[in-house]
Amino acid sequence: MRNQLETLLIGGSGKTGRRVETRLRAKGVPVRVASRSAANRFDWNDESTWEPALGGARAVYITFYPDLAVPWAAERVGKLARLAAARGAERLVLLSGRGEHQVWPAERAVREAGAAFTIVRSAFFCQNFSEGALVDGVLHGELAFPAGEVREPFVDAEDVADVVAAALTDERHAGQIYDLTGPELLSFHDAVVEISRVSGRSVRYVPVSGAAYGELLAPFLPAEEASFLVDLFGMLLDGHNSLLTDGVERALGRKPRDFASYARDAASVWR
Repeated sequence: MRNQLETLLIGGSGKTGRRVETRLRAKGVPVRVASRSAANRFDWNDESTWEPALGGARAVYITFYPDLAVPWAAERVGKLARLAAARGAERLVLLSGRGEHQVWPAERAVREAGAAFTIVRSAFFCQNFSEGALVDGVLHGELAFPAGEVREPFVDAEDVADVVAAALTDERHAGQIYDLTGPELLSFHDAVVEISRVSGRSVRYVPVSGAAYGELLAPFLPAEEASFLVDLFGMLLDGHNSLLTDGVERALGRKPRDFASYARDAASVWR
């Protein structure tokens, strides 16, 4: 094990990135954060920022904005991964999506970049209810979302960060693809019931069609982005992801956190 590799976190201010940073700093691992707003600037749309951001990083955590499923992700992720390897990176960890065939080209590009790799495929974050796109609906007491009654194995971003931090610092994870889920299947209705219970807030889940959800997004997002999200959620929430995996246990030797534990910790956000 070699824990002193200088590590770069691309998108280090995101849900997983900032959690990974906390874990690595606690281990004494030298860390640099790169993003559009960080002092160490990195922008996926501005390749002139890539090489300066990489610096002498020997391990790199790659999160792609806006989403790894967009058509141009593989080309940019591949170019960045090859550049990182050419500049001395020994280890690449990619945050990917679970059950998304659209992300496979980007995963392949990282695997073939010339450095040791770990692919972390994540289910739907629990934290989307408290830090992401769903929190406003929860706070307003009505969560409208195009998930029907599909059951999702929500995964805690704390578990994802634990896996990523391990992959960045321990060579035993090289070459692994971890499919991360929580320990149970819950519908969005089930999730909202639990949120209501721990927060004391009355919240109801309203399943809507993809078209109706697109109309809800229209005032806030460009048409192309809204259409992408509608199509993405339609694919992700069609039931094919309604199964549990042992990825967290394989990577960490323990069970993943359940939704109730997450909700209990996040309750102050909804209160």
